[in-house]
Amino acid sequence: MTQDFDPAQTDGRAFRDALGRFGTGVTVITCATTTGPLGITANSFSSVSLDPPLVLWAPAKSSSRYPFFMAADRFAIHVMGADQFDLCRAFARDGDAFDAFDWRRSASGVPLIEGCLARFECRQVAAHDGGDHSILLGHVERVSSREGAPLLFQGGRYGSFSAD
Repeated sequence: MTQDFDPAQTDGRAFRDALGRFGTGVTVITCATTTGPLGITANSFSSVSLDPPLVLWAPAKSSSRYPFFMAADRFAIHVMGADQFDLCRAFARDGDAFDAFDWRRSASGVPLIEGCLARFECRQVAAHDGGDHSILLGHVERVSSREGAPLLFQGGRYGSFSAD
């Protein structure tokens, strides 16, 4: 059954469910704070430009971690592999889950998680209002990547896909 509705005139759950039809990759975003490293699981990641190399992500304003990411001059976006579900879940629950995983600090102090499919080390170049989120634009200064299957999120569930 197809639903047609104005998202401004219905409950937010229906709109959220419709958005959940779109499968996305899963990332963990990290930054340094005055109290230590901080991470958050997010699927609001996208490439923006190849020249210059720009990416974006969108933290929720309601998150207790939001002010730290807004204040960070630098951050890293880690694309999770299908074998990294536990890491993704840990950072969805707790921004201080670093002790359970391999990580190190970059030369600029940003926490870098080891073993992810791709990692984009960024300098924040712009922040834009996006309703109940903000849109953070990052200039990518360094990239690392490896082969592997991605961790995916769709319809409130994590998984992966197999090529036919």
